[in-house]
Amino acid sequence: MRALPSCSEIVTRHRILYPLLAGLLIIAWSSGFVGIRYASEQASVAVLLFWRTLLSGVILLPFALAFGPRMRLRAVISQVGFGVMAVFIYLGGFALAIEQRVPTGLVALISDLVPLAVAAMSQPVLGERLNLRQWLGTAVAVTGVLIVSFDSLSFGTAPLWAYELTLGSMMVFSFASVLRRGRESLNMPVHQSLCVHTLTGAVLFGICAIAQGGVEPPMTAKFAIGMVWLVFIATFAAYSVYYTMLSMYPVAKVSAAIYLSPPVTMLWAWVLFSEPLTPAMFFGLAVTLVGVWLTARG
Repeated sequence: MRALPSCSEIVTRHRILYPLLAGLLIIAWSSGFVGIRYASEQASVAVLLFWRTLLSGVILLPFALAFGPRMRLRAVISQVGFGVMAVFIYLGGFALAIEQRVPTGLVALISDLVPLAVAAMSQPVLGERLNLRQWLGTAVAVTGVLIVSFDSLSFGTAPLWAYELTLGSMMVFSFASVLRRGRESLNMPVHQSLCVHTLTGAVLFGICAIAQGGVEPPMTAKFAIGMVWLVFIATFAAYSVYYTMLSMYPVAKVSAAIYLSPPVTMLWAWVLFSEPLTPAMFFGLAVTLVGVWLTARG
């Protein structure tokens, strides 16, 4: 009897799978701007992130318990660690930096350099060495991101530690991505691991929100729209696709798609909030596309 094809054989056979998943990741990853735009006017950053992670975790919890293998304590504890890095430090670090008046454009630029940090960590941690073409693609993609972000860049007057926090949050998320790829023995199905991650974030963000005055959400339509967007698109879709791709492809190839987040974010802003588009954005988008193609090719 013929053996069933392995996951790697399926991936090789269906070469359209990576572009499809990468496109979904880019759309979902960049859409976080939309939910934050709606909800942040109504509540503090800590309250916003608490309800985003709590609702995400509570919705996933019955599925995590009913479907998939039994969640063993060792694996859950490991996933809690990933939740601290990939949810609490990553999302909370950038949010706190913006709250401390680090310019949003600079925060966005640093957050979108995750693939560069991932590429640098992949070889020493995982042994996934990038070839010359992929390093060239990385350099081209970073150039495209800089072109797209140039008009919105400024250094502001935030304290030095806030800038360091921004850079540190990006590095921690990159390390978590590489580490997750390298700890396959502790990997859970995506819905189970994401449930643990978001509930971990909810506990920590809840403590922060209580320290700042409480967790009561504003009962407004804008906050509700923002929460629906952040939970179902920016959390479920973005993290699920990202974690799924990490189990299928080299981590540098997965994260390369994030380089396209800045120009797609600007398209979201144009469609939903009528923010103007500039020629530099389209030129930067074209440059970034070339860089991502070089990095992910083959």
